[in-house]
Amino acid sequence: MDLTREVINVLDEVLSLGGRTAGFDRDTPLLGAIPELDSMAVATLITTLEERFGIVVDDDIDGATFATVGTLADFVGARLAA
Repeated sequence: MDLTREVINVLDEVLSLGGRTAGFDRDTPLLGAIPELDSMAVATLITTLEERFGIVVDDDIDGATFATVGTLADFVGARLAA
């Protein structure tokens, strides 16, 4: 499984980006760069990641997790490994 690609697919789905994520890579900025990623979308994104990957996201998650596609994918990977 390509975790980064899976996370990008979740972003596309949750944010209703209609395939705009096709050019996304690990360095693509997220929070503050994608208008659709507001506080409500972050909550939905967290829930979807939990369901999709079978992980638990603690309440102490911070904005740095959503800095780039890579930081988000690394966060999911760390939760999967835990």
